[in-house]
Order: sequence, then C-alpha cells, then structure tokens
Amino acid sequence: MHPSLDPAELPADAIEVGRIADAWGIKGWFKVLPHSASPEALFSSKRWYLLSPDRPVKGVTPWVGALLLKIKDAKDHSDSVVASSEQVPDRNAAEALRGARVFVPRSSFPTAAQDEYYWVDLIGLDVVNRQGEAMGQVKDLLSTGPQTVLVLAYRDDTDKEAERMIPFVSAFVDAVDLPGRRITVDWQADY
Repeated sequence: MHPSLDPAELPADAIEVGRIADAWGIKGWFKVLPHSASPEALFSSKRWYLLSPDRPVKGVTPWVGALLLKIKDAKDHSDSVVASSEQVPDRNAAEALRGARVFVPRSSFPTAAQDEYYWVDLIGLDVVNRQGEAMGQVKDLLSTGPQTVLVLAYRDDTDKEAERMIPFVSAFVDAVDLPGRRITVDWQADY
C-alpha cells in the first residue's frame, strides 16, 4: 500500500476515468492517461479513488482495496492530465502510483450540457431504429476525430454475436433517453 494514502471504501457510483502513467517532474506531480477525450471528471473531483494496477508494473507494489487520493491541482497537458496531491510529496511517491486505476464518483461529474452525454452513460443502452427494430446494445464508443461512433453488439440471423457501428451525430441519432435506457436512430439493419 502507498504509505501516505488512506484506505477508503470505493463509492457505489465510482467510474474508472483513467490510469496513472508515471511521475511528472520532481515535485510529486503525476501524469494521468484519461479514458475519455474529455477528461472533465478528473478536473471536477478533488477526491480520486485508486485501485491497484490490474497488471504488474515494475517497481510498484500492488495493494488491496481502494486508496483515497486528495487532489490539489489537475490540468490538461498535451494528450494527458497532470495532477498533484499533498499526499504525494516527491517523484518517488509519484512513481509508486504508476499503473494505478483512477476512479471518481459519477455524482461528482459536471452536469452535461443539453444534447451532450458522458460515454459511460451510453454504454449498455439499447438502440432501436425509427421502425422499432432492435439495432443492438451500445458496448463501446470510438472517437474518430471529427465524430464519435457508437459500437453496438447484436445477434445476427444465425444467432452469432456481431458488431454494428453508427455515427453518434444528429443526422442519425433522433433521441437519447437515459432514464428509459434507449437511443432511437435513423438507421437500417442492412446499412
């Protein structure tokens, strides 16, 4: 266990938002690789919960359970986020966190703007077309640069698992009903 971090209970609504890549500089800052192109959740929460790396990391001793990391500062840096904490005073302490999985409570995410959605909220939603035909269930999202693409899992005519991709843009997405766990699209099964 990291000596300066306290054991904590992982919140029930915790979402994995990134992974600590390495130390950054000599003053205890660390670099985080966010799981999203828009890492607002890392900036909005000052309490990050860390779980041990899910694969061995050289020089890092795995721990059991969650640890609470109180964030002092977090900012964009190139394709990542750099952050600091009073609990991580130097480079050695930051290096001991390499590979740690970063979780924040979903309740601490900033409120999404009208017609904006967090990817994590779309995973698992059922997708149907305007005719009511099931297109599949959202299993992932891909950022292709100018747009995001829904990756759907569905069963084909032979009952084999298959994948369908639909651009997540207003031209094809009619409605997102988060409470109803459904997305309605202008798309056909044979596209």
